[in-house]
Amino acid sequence: MAAAAGVAPGAMDGGSSSSSSFSSSSSSPVSSAPPAAVEAVAAEWMLEFACSCLCRHFAEQSGAEFRRWRDVAQALINGLSQIPPHQKKTVYLCQLLIRIAQGKNLGLHFESDQRISPLESALSFWTLLEKEEIKLEKLHEDIHRLIQIQIVAVHMENRYFKEAAEVLERLFTDSESDKPLRVKLATIIKTKDPYVPLLQNFSYSLLISKIKSYIELFMKENETNFLLQEATKQVASKGLEATAWQNRPLEVNENDKSDLETKQRLIKEEQCITSQSSGDIKNPTLRRHLGQKPKESRVLQSLNNMQNVEKNGVSLACSRKRQRWTYQEDLELKSGVRKFGVGNWAKILLHGNFNNRTSVMLKDRWRTLSRIGQG
Repeated sequence: MAAAAGVAPGAMDGGSSSSSSFSSSSSSPVSSAPPAAVEAVAAEWMLEFACSCLCRHFAEQSGAEFRRWRDVAQALINGLSQIPPHQKKTVYLCQLLIRIAQGKNLGLHFESDQRISPLESALSFWTLLEKEEIKLEKLHEDIHRLIQIQIVAVHMENRYFKEAAEVLERLFTDSESDKPLRVKLATIIKTKDPYVPLLQNFSYSLLISKIKSYIELFMKENETNFLLQEATKQVASKGLEATAWQNRPLEVNENDKSDLETKQRLIKEEQCITSQSSGDIKNPTLRRHLGQKPKESRVLQSLNNMQNVEKNGVSLACSRKRQRWTYQEDLELKSGVRKFGVGNWAKILLHGNFNNRTSVMLKDRWRTLSRIGQG
C-alpha cells in the first residue's frame, strides 16, 4: 500500500539554530511558538486546501490544474512522518483521486508489486476511506463494486485476459456476499468480450460520476477549510474574483504546453468536428475545459487527452499526418456504432477514446472495417 512517508516538518538542517535566534529577537506569541509546531499546523492547512483544489479540478475535468494540485498534495503527503487521525480521510481521498485519474493506464504502477494496477491501488485507499466513515451508505457500496468491476474491465479492454482472471482471485474473498459478482465476472472473462452488458452498464463513466457525488459530500463536510475561507475573504474584499483568471500567468515550458495553447487547439478541433459532421453537438469539448459541467462524466478521458496533447506536443488542429488505427480504437469505434448507430460520428467521437481523430476519420474507418467484414 502506498504510505505517506518523508521528512517530518521542520526537520531541515539548520532549522533549530535559525529559529533560536528568531525567537530571541522577539517575545511576541507568534515568534515564541515552536517553529516545528507552526510548520505542522500550516502544512495541515495547506494539505486540506490542496485536497479541496484536487477535488474541484477532478470534478471539472481540468487536466493541467488537476496534475498541478496532484503534485502539491503528493509533496505534502510525502512530508508527513505519520498521518494525523483527523486528516486520514483527506490523505486517502487525494490518493484515491490520483489513482482513479490514471485508472486505465496499466503501464503505470503506484505499488511495489508490479501486478497491482492503478485501480487496484485505488480500491485499497477506498477501503481505508470506508473505515473512516461513521456509517456506510449505499454510495460507498456502489463505488466499491464499480471499482472492482472496472479493474477487470480495464484488463479485458487491453486484452489481458489471463491477468483479468488473476486479479479476480485477488479481488474477492470466498464469502457468500461476493459470490454472485465473482461468478459473473469469471464468466465474462471466459467470453473475452469487454463489451458485454454488465461492463457497459457499470462503466468507467458511472464510476467517475459516483466519485463526484462522494466528492460533493466530502466538500460539504470540509467547508471550514481555513485557507479556503481566508482566500475567499481576500478575493471578495479586493474585488479580485472577476480578474483572477484573467491575470493568471501562463505555464511556459518546453515539455508542458500552456493551458491557452491547449484550449486554442481544442477550439480548432471543435470547429473541424462541427463543420465535418451533421451530428448534434450540444456539449462541445471546449466547455469541459472552461469549467462547465457536461451532461455525462468524462473526467478520465479529458485528463488523458490533455496529458497526451501536452506530453507529445500533438496538434489537434484540422490538418494531421496519417496515422495507423490501433486495435483499441477499432474496438472503441465498434462500441460507439453499437451504442449510437451508424452516422452519428460526432457523438461517437465525443464519447469514445480516440487518438486525435475527427468524425470524418471515424466514418472512413467504419467504411474500411465494413468492407473487410469487421464492421
